[in-house]
Amino acid sequence: QVQLAESGGGLVQTGDSLRLSCVASGRAFSSYCIGWFRQAPGKEREAVAAVSWVQQRTYYSYSAQGRFTISRDNAKNTVYLQMNTLKPEDTAVYYCAAAGGYSGLDPKYYTSWGQGTQVTVSS
Repeated sequence: QVQLAESGGGLVQTGDSLRLSCVASGRAFSSYCIGWFRQAPGKEREAVAAVSWVQQRTYYSYSAQGRFTISRDNAKNTVYLQMNTLKPEDTAVYYCAAAGGYSGLDPKYYTSWGQGTQVTVSS
């Protein structure tokens, strides 16, 4: 399994921006689809965005469309999630995850997960 570690979360105000980072070790990103997911207290985990490493395709949830951007730096073995125009409803723990033999936003195909990073957006 690939090992993942997220960072970059914090406390921001409505309308601010944050960039989350996900660093991988143990396996190369080239064989995986890397996704960002989030979970708020009392809510189910939901997909945010994903990128297919080989095909370079990106996927976005409705809530992320137009505000969030997923990207990668192959040399650094890192995936980023740039989050702009943040809203209080974006408050959640954000997780980076990896899926093998799949590309998309269905969390059931993601088998390796990071520990999460907290994002809090005040109003």
